[in-house]
Amino acid sequence: MKKYIINSLLFLGILALIGSCNTSEKRVEEEVIEDKITSIIEITKEQFENSKMEIGSVSIQNFNESIKTNGLIDVPPANRAIVSSVMGGYIKKIPMLIGDDVKKGQLLFTIENPDFIEIQQNYLKISEELGYLQSEYERQKTLFDEKIISQKSFLKAESDYKSTRALGKGLEEKLRMLTINPANVKAGFITSIISVYAPISGSVTEVFGSVGKFMSDSDPIIEIVNNDDKHLELVVFEKDVLKIMKGQSINFNIPEASSINYEAEVHLVGKSINENRTVKVHGHLHNEKENFLVGMFVEAEIIVNSIEKNAMPVDAVLEEEELFYALMLVEEKEGVYYFEKIKIEISMKNEKWIEVVLPEKLLNKQFLIKGAFLPFE
Repeated sequence: MKKYIINSLLFLGILALIGSCNTSEKRVEEEVIEDKITSIIEITKEQFENSKMEIGSVSIQNFNESIKTNGLIDVPPANRAIVSSVMGGYIKKIPMLIGDDVKKGQLLFTIENPDFIEIQQNYLKISEELGYLQSEYERQKTLFDEKIISQKSFLKAESDYKSTRALGKGLEEKLRMLTINPANVKAGFITSIISVYAPISGSVTEVFGSVGKFMSDSDPIIEIVNNDDKHLELVVFEKDVLKIMKGQSINFNIPEASSINYEAEVHLVGKSINENRTVKVHGHLHNEKENFLVGMFVEAEIIVNSIEKNAMPVDAVLEEEELFYALMLVEEKEGVYYFEKIKIEISMKNEKWIEVVLPEKLLNKQFLIKGAFLPFE
């Protein structure tokens, strides 16, 4: 009897264990079926058309390998002028304002200094002496040729004349540098004011002086920039410079002013490394008529290589909790599209395409490439 009871208990325990296993297996099967069901998304043909959705497959697209860099909009040195006075003095007149357009040869400012008068007086004195010394030289030369005077007397007259002539030429050139006409000085017109004119055409970008302020000959007074030949001046790190060559494409934008992307081309690559281990790269703009300002900060990428990869349109790739998905077409039946949400891996990206990594068996499948969405769970 006791043995019978023990065997009965063992039998009942086995039945309970089997029942528990069957229940667990049934629960797992139900969860799998539920997951499978929730990963299927149904879209009616009407919804598909109203949302302007599109179906397509994975395609081969070009992705650029690029070097990211930054720099400035700049102009060549010949298009930039920092104007100062040949000699120091007090600013008498300065009509220019920042932003004014100027033409080459246009008056920029005037400088006043009593020393200018002294230079003109010295020039007049030398000019008068030169007339006498030239006559004396010619007279002494005639006498020397006729052997009436000694060679010593002739050489002294020649030396006085030629040294004074050289001094006069130097003063005359100095007057021209001061924009004072020597002919006017000889005619008796002496001035303490000189005028300074624009050496190039362009726009005034800086005004450092004001009326009455004393400026030395080394002080900048006005800066002019000609924007007719704008270019990119980029900075590239030493580790990347060997990848860069003339003719490579540059895509850039002005982050502080616009989200528009512009195009340029590598024209020159620096031949030396700077102290901060960078190299200058000079780029020519494809459209120099763009309204860029000199000094604008740019963010750029230099295209150094192009690679073909499997890709989907950007709109086809969905992100959820740092994972990426695409909606694969399972079937179309009775006016309803059935899509399955599948997890994908991504890599390279550009404005229109994303490189996708998929099993080979899925590469020929159809996906929702426009209007894709993740349903609320």
